[in-house]
Amino acid sequence: MISIQIRKKHLFYVLAVSSSLIAAVVTGIDSWITHLLVETYSFEKVPWLFGFSAFLVGTVVTLLLCLLFSIPFKGRSIGGRLIDPSFNHLRLVQREELKYHLLAGLGNAVTTVGYFYLLSVMVDPSAVLPFYQVVILYLLMVEVVAEKNSPTLVEVQSSVIVTFGAILGSISLSGNIDLTAMAVIFLVVNPGWVILSIYQRRLKLLKIKDKPNDSLNIRFWNLVFTFIFITVFILVFDQVRGTSYFMESLDASRRFFWWIALSMSVTFFSYVFYIRALGIGKASITQAVKATTIIFAVPVTFVLTLFMPISMPSTPVLWLIKGMGMILVVLGIVSFAVTQVKAYVFIRAQPGVKVSSLLEEVWNIRGVDSVSAVSGKYDLVAKVRIRTLLKGYERIIRKLETIPGIKEFRWNSILKEWENV
Repeated sequence: MISIQIRKKHLFYVLAVSSSLIAAVVTGIDSWITHLLVETYSFEKVPWLFGFSAFLVGTVVTLLLCLLFSIPFKGRSIGGRLIDPSFNHLRLVQREELKYHLLAGLGNAVTTVGYFYLLSVMVDPSAVLPFYQVVILYLLMVEVVAEKNSPTLVEVQSSVIVTFGAILGSISLSGNIDLTAMAVIFLVVNPGWVILSIYQRRLKLLKIKDKPNDSLNIRFWNLVFTFIFITVFILVFDQVRGTSYFMESLDASRRFFWWIALSMSVTFFSYVFYIRALGIGKASITQAVKATTIIFAVPVTFVLTLFMPISMPSTPVLWLIKGMGMILVVLGIVSFAVTQVKAYVFIRAQPGVKVSSLLEEVWNIRGVDSVSAVSGKYDLVAKVRIRTLLKGYERIIRKLETIPGIKEFRWNSILKEWENV
């Protein structure tokens, strides 16, 4: 079996940036499909019709892709060789992951309807995509509440830089800012994306039958549950408003099947890479790196101007503002990249101390990513992830020194990590 070794840190950035590049292409395809739908159906129907059609066709396409990647080749599945080493074959949902799939599916359904609404009112991808990056601040706030590791000052500063750059980059090439679209982003799309990201990350970190969960099964079952939610939404909407969106969505799925299939096939790879990146870094940091979508969206917009009525800037000032936004996004991402410090702490317990109790105390220290009980000279090994070496190191060392059950400990900073891909 041939395997490639890559530093874990580099793998994270390769996955996140690749996901953003593919996402920019997908948004271009979706903009074209939206343009076709608007010409065929009335404007207000498009978000619902496209949302339902995307998940109906997407579920079929993703099922076929997962079955293709499940084919064994030289003792390993094709998907395990090419996409995610953790993938063996398509499987049924396990009980322990069901609640996470339900929540991620709900978040995906909400954010998708908002996304297609944005495309129906803003055909310029370079204006649509940057709005998504404001979700970084949402993710940081959620991580403060939901996760043990609250963000450091460096993370907050970098996220604000990326977010401000995204806002500057969100000005369309025509120089307009759509206030209704911004309200949809802040109140619908971003909250939905937070739910999707948080629970997809939990799914990726979850072990299924003592093996790491894989991104392909997560993506497929997320589509299945999202399709269920979007179907319920559209049926309730039809019942309350007296519309026939469900039947019209089936018609749109049939009429534009191949265009939607193309979009969802490409989207499959964007999400799989994104989910893999979520398994390595925090949701907020992954989203910050994914903000490179802003840069890739500009050439996509140029291509679309050949086929669609997208206004080009009438003044160099607009180009300057968008350029400043892109520079800020890059600076924020570089700030994330150069400040992270990881280490292993080897801990020996006092005689007579229960290792399980000591493990719980170490786990409760902010900055500790994982703790394992081991055999040999030491009793525990803790993995630490911090943003500022001096203050983070001092804080963790002080906490360890106050735990009476620890006899001694040793700190070893991680210089480089490799992973097979």
